[in-house]
Amino acid sequence: MRPEETRFLLQSIEAARRASSRGDQPFGAVLVDAQGKVLLEGENTVVTQRDCTGHAESNLMRDATKRFTPEVLAGCTMYASTEPCAMCAGAIFWGGVRRVVFSLSSAEFAQLVGTARGGLAMSCREVFERGSSPTQVEGPIPLQEARDVHTAFWR
Repeated sequence: MRPEETRFLLQSIEAARRASSRGDQPFGAVLVDAQGKVLLEGENTVVTQRDCTGHAESNLMRDATKRFTPEVLAGCTMYASTEPCAMCAGAIFWGGVRRVVFSLSSAEFAQLVGTARGGLAMSCREVFERGSSPTQVEGPIPLQEARDVHTAFWR
């Protein structure tokens, strides 16, 4: 990971904070093109839109595939505040984004918030490894801000 990429992770965490401030779960994502330009941000909308698929990464990919060509998306990187779940990894794969960088791992997320809330214990790497096209994954990238946004929300 390039040092300047930390700012994209911090931007995804800020998107998670915005989601949390309106009552949604604190997850955020940022899509950056091959030249380092931020194209889109995604925020979780599970609670406010009453949509179980309203995860930040899925929302972002829904928007991205409407706006950008497959060629553009193939050169993009998604930065996520927390490791994408299996559903979101599928959306990223099918949308054609071939690089993902995340801060908080799904395992650490489960430790922070507990497993009583349920979950699908599968890393995004497991999903991407099954794909017909490779997806590069980098993470977890330890940032205290990624932990803090969840600690403030779930406790």
